[in-house]
Amino acid sequence: MKIFFWSYRNILMVGFILLILLGIGLVAGERTDLNLSMAANFKTTEPIYQGNKEESKMALTFNVDWGEEYIEGILSVLDAHQVKATFFITGRWAKKFPDLTKKIAEASHEIGNHGFSHPHPDQISKEKNQQEILETEKEINKSTGRKTVLFAPPYGEHGTVVLQAASELGYKTILWTIDTVDWDKSRTTEIIRAKVADKAEKGAIVLMHPTDRTLKALPLILQNLKEKNFSLVTVTEVLN
Repeated sequence: MKIFFWSYRNILMVGFILLILLGIGLVAGERTDLNLSMAANFKTTEPIYQGNKEESKMALTFNVDWGEEYIEGILSVLDAHQVKATFFITGRWAKKFPDLTKKIAEASHEIGNHGFSHPHPDQISKEKNQQEILETEKEINKSTGRKTVLFAPPYGEHGTVVLQAASELGYKTILWTIDTVDWDKSRTTEIIRAKVADKAEKGAIVLMHPTDRTLKALPLILQNLKEKNFSLVTVTEVLN
């Protein structure tokens, strides 16, 4: 009887130990799944600086919160060269210039979201960032019937809160490969042209703004890139 008693107790102990080990394994598995989920989520919030590096394509982008007097000229140059670009527009600009916003869309250019009031995104909350994006989305939709899915944060600020705000709304955060710094009035037409020409590479995203110098440089930029056998497409196309 004594032998049977100890064997039975040992069996109970072994069973208990197995249950503990099973529990640890399940918890570890849940933690692994959680870590993988967190890693996947972090990856989706990463900003995009460049598109496909395997194809000879580049994307020209225009961040628009002012410079409306140059928009039609830019559209004319793009049309003459049969090039499509991406315009990141603020909500307040779209609200103030619905006809120009619609004209950009009707010319089959891509329209992205640049926030509503052009704040410093890193200095406001996630909720406020989302409000800025959603208000802009609404205004652009009024003029164009389109829903924006790309977000170019003002000033290029892309802290964790900014990236999470955009990602949770289903947006890709777009930055740039080449910054022309054309908003700086010391930047001449030649400097802007040379910056793009010297830095041109496969998948590059070029940041520009509607200025008089940019308008003058644009035909030269387009001609130069075509001579280098680059196809000029929208951001969505260069990402693909």
